[in-house]
Amino acid sequence: MAEAFEVKASTRHVPVAPQKIRLVCDTVRGKSAQEALDTLRFLPHKSADIVYKLVASAVANAEQNFGLEIDELYVSRIFADDGPRHRKAPYGGRFAGRGRFRPIIVRSSHVTVVLAEREVADYDES
Repeated sequence: MAEAFEVKASTRHVPVAPQKIRLVCDTVRGKSAQEALDTLRFLPHKSADIVYKLVASAVANAEQNFGLEIDELYVSRIFADDGPRHRKAPYGGRFAGRGRFRPIIVRSSHVTVVLAEREVADYDES
């Protein structure tokens, strides 16, 4: 049996916190590519649009580079890692207790999606 293809797409420095993107990633993990795109299209989150474009890019890579069909693909792995953090300085922050000052930290993330080909079982007619 031939090995299944894996197609990878990633985006970096997305200006959304990784925790918010992980909520969207958890909803599409393990679904077929078409079902994931349909789900992401109607989710109300800001990060759903980012993940939608990423999955669509991975599907386009699979079709263009490897000649795979969208019906054969599913989301095998999808994850969001921490990107660089930006501290708003010098005046961006909030006053905290006991006369202290806490800066506002703007988080970013790196998102990666891996689409794999479904294993088609070969049944012998005997």
